[in-house]
Amino acid sequence: MSRQHAAPLIISADGHSISTVRRLGLGAGGHDLDEASIQEIVHRHPACLPIAEIDPLFVDPVPICRELVTPAGAIDNLLLTASGLPVLVECKLWRNPEGRREVVGQILDYSKELTRWSASDLQREVSRRLKRSGNVMLELLREAGHEVDEISFNDALTHNLRRGRFLLLIVGDGIREGVEAISEYLQVHAGLHFTLGLVELPIYAAPDGSRIIAPRVLARTQTIVRTVVAVPERMSVAEDEEDDADSGALPETPERRAGRERRNALRKAFWSDFLEGLRLDDPDQMKPPPSLGGHVVLKLGAPGGSSWITVFRDARGNSVGLALSGNAGSVGERAAQALADQASEIRAELGPGATIDFSGEKPVVSERFEVPDIESDDGRAKALAWLQDRTNAFVNTLRPRIRSALRELAETSSQI
Repeated sequence: MSRQHAAPLIISADGHSISTVRRLGLGAGGHDLDEASIQEIVHRHPACLPIAEIDPLFVDPVPICRELVTPAGAIDNLLLTASGLPVLVECKLWRNPEGRREVVGQILDYSKELTRWSASDLQREVSRRLKRSGNVMLELLREAGHEVDEISFNDALTHNLRRGRFLLLIVGDGIREGVEAISEYLQVHAGLHFTLGLVELPIYAAPDGSRIIAPRVLARTQTIVRTVVAVPERMSVAEDEEDDADSGALPETPERRAGRERRNALRKAFWSDFLEGLRLDDPDQMKPPPSLGGHVVLKLGAPGGSSWITVFRDARGNSVGLALSGNAGSVGERAAQALADQASEIRAELGPGATIDFSGEKPVVSERFEVPDIESDDGRAKALAWLQDRTNAFVNTLRPRIRSALRELAETSSQI
C-alpha cells in the first residue's frame, strides 16, 4: 500500500479561496495530545477508524469501554460489532523505537489472553470497568441502534474469542519509517485468526486554529502464515525429552504430566530470561514471545516470514546456538542464497566461531556454544549471556543484508 504524505487543502464555500493546513509535530511541542486523548477520540468517534479498508467484516463497531483490564494488561479501546466480533485498539505516540517494537507484542498478548475468555467473562469485566450491572455490551449495542438477540450474540462472541477472531488496530499520531516491518512479528502467533492494521492519525492545524485529523491505513494483514522451523543439516534442535503422552506412544500418567509441565516451565523461564536481557541494536527487529519449546525465531522481514534466525536451546547437548533459516524454495531462502558473494564479510563480522558455508543447496550461517551443565546456575547464566550477545550480532550482520537482497530480488522481478 502506498503512503500518502500530502497535506489536505481547505476550499471556501464559494470556491474562490484555498487554504493550506500545516501538519503538527508529534507529542510535546507539536499537537500536544497524549495517548489518553487518542483513546478518547477513538471511543467518541469510532468512525474515524478506516475499518472498511482493513477488514469489512468488522465495519460499524460500537465502542464499549476504555482501559479494559486483562491479566496481560489494559486494552486501550474495546469495540464490538453486532455480530459479536471484537475490535481491540492500542493507541501509541510514536516517540521511540522501543515503544514501536513492543506495541505489537502488547496487543497480541491482550488478544491471546482473550482467547481464554467466554462472552460471560468479557461481560463481567466490562461491567466491572464501567460500574454497570447487567449485560452492558448488549445494552450498548442496542443503544447504538442494533437489534441483537442475546443468545445468538453471546454464542457468536464466545466462538470468536476462542478462535482469536479479532481486529487488532494500532493507532498512532505518526508512524515512522520501518514500523510497517512489525508485521514480521505476527508469524509467531499463527494460531490466532486475527486481522491487524496500522492506522496513522496525522494531525494538522487549520488557519482558524482548529485541528484536522486525517486517518489513513499504513499496513494491514489478513493472512497469517504458519512457520515450520528448519535448521541446517549440521545443526539440530532437540527438546529436553520426548512428550510421549502427547504423541500417543505411551499412556498419560500423573507423573508424565508433571514431568511435561516441569520441562515446559524450564523452557519458558529460560526464554523469558533470554528475552528480558536481550538488547538489540536494530530498533525495528521484533522480539518473539517466550516459548515452551526448544527455540524461538526472529523474523528478518521476508514476505510470509520466510527468512528468520532460529535461536535454540539443546538441553540434552548442554548447548545453545543460532542459525539462519528459511522456508524451502521461498523468496526468503533465495535472499539468503544471494548472500554468497558476501560470505567473507559475514565471516569477518561474526568472527571465527561461526560456520559460514554457501556451497550446498541450503546456505549455512550458524554458531553453537556448549557449557558443562546447562541446568546449573553457572551454565545457564553463561549460555544466556552468550546467546544474547550472539543474537544481537547475528541480527546486526544478517538483517540488513537479507532486506537488501529482498529489495534486489523484487526489483529484478519487476523488470522481467
